[in-house]
Parts: sequence; C-alpha cells; structure tokens
Amino acid sequence: MKRGPMTRRNAKQEKDLEKVYTRKDFVDKLRRLADALEQNKRFRIQVAGERISIPAHAVFNIEHEREGGLEEIEFQLKWEAQ
Repeated sequence: MKRGPMTRRNAKQEKDLEKVYTRKDFVDKLRRLADALEQNKRFRIQVAGERISIPAHAVFNIEHEREGGLEEIEFQLKWEAQ
C-alpha cells in the first residue's frame, strides 16, 4: 500500500479537546502560560490527558462568541503542526 508524505505513524488525528478546570487550576495554568510568553519560551500543557507543546512562535488571538443566550471568550494560540 502506497502512503503519502504523512505515514499512519506520524499523522496527527484531528480532534477538539475541552476540559473544565477549577478556578485555582485555571489561574495556575494562565500564570504558567503568561510566564512562558514573557520569556519567549515553549509552553507545555496537558489537556484531557494529551500532552501539548506550544512553540514560542505561536500566534495569539482572542475570540468572542454569542449564541442562544450564551457568551464565550476563547484565548487561542495557533501554530503549524510539525
């Protein structure tokens, strides 16, 4: 069977993870993120059991959504998958 440039072994599966944190845990993660950003360092975090490494060159944005009486703010970091 012929495979393209991404083999089954190194292809990353698309997913959308979400985990609810206590206020204390959320604040701790934000503080670690802010420290990493200020120092221009890679940020490592585990979300719903998956370890994620965010490079220092990630792009940042803040998104606001309003739908059906609910509002949401998302702080997003985006980078090219390696």
